[in-house]
Amino acid sequence: MWPWNAMIAGYVQFGQHDQALEVFQQMHLAGEPPDEVTMLSLLSACADNGVLDISRRLHGALMEVCSRSRLSTRLGNALIDMYAKCGSIEAAMEVFKGMRENDISTWNSIITGLALHGHFQDSINLFEDMLKMKFRPDDITFVGVLVACSHGGMIKKGRRYFYLMQNEYGIEPNIKHYGCMIDMLGRAGLLKEAFEFISCMKIEPNPIVWRALLGACRIHGDVKLAEQANEQLLRLRDDTSGDYVLLSNIYGWGREAEEIDG
Repeated sequence: MWPWNAMIAGYVQFGQHDQALEVFQQMHLAGEPPDEVTMLSLLSACADNGVLDISRRLHGALMEVCSRSRLSTRLGNALIDMYAKCGSIEAAMEVFKGMRENDISTWNSIITGLALHGHFQDSINLFEDMLKMKFRPDDITFVGVLVACSHGGMIKKGRRYFYLMQNEYGIEPNIKHYGCMIDMLGRAGLLKEAFEFISCMKIEPNPIVWRALLGACRIHGDVKLAEQANEQLLRLRDDTSGDYVLLSNIYGWGREAEEIDG
């Protein structure tokens, strides 16, 4: 078994997912049944490829492997992650509901998957269920929750969860948490608060954070704040060609607004 697993894992590690799936096909033709190690590698390959049809076939093969035993938590987590990345959140939920045992990775995968696929309230509801069941969230959990709040326009909850993360669970925010908060405030048009939030960050804001603010300025037509965000991007010496285009678009919007007002 190990030569097959080694080849599949090697291909997956180097991003050669098609080759990994081809080896699995050869393995099947040779009459060699896959084990959990094989399936974990293949599920990872399908998650990265985002091919739903192959993912379903692998799920079927996995059920045959596990027909005499219970699906392990690791495999269940891999299935949820795979289906979520392939765009089938319904299938991911079905796997989640059918699992007998969950760990924090299980919750993280389904909460984030729901948030990224537009099921914002469902994501928040599952997070609340997780807390009631005494699971302790980690930094990844809060990224998923804050994404749901940002894209779902749940400003009050987003602020509360950001506070809860630090003061209840002792988790220091990383750049992803800050990015979600800036995105949330920017989408809501709270540009001044978003700028002040960046100023109070405990870590150095990166270009992604400033671009989130710049994009919000474009949506809401704040030329002055857009200039400040662009200055910070220049200070970081990042590739700002796209940012100049965005800034010029904001200037254009500002001129149009002045003409209308005039």
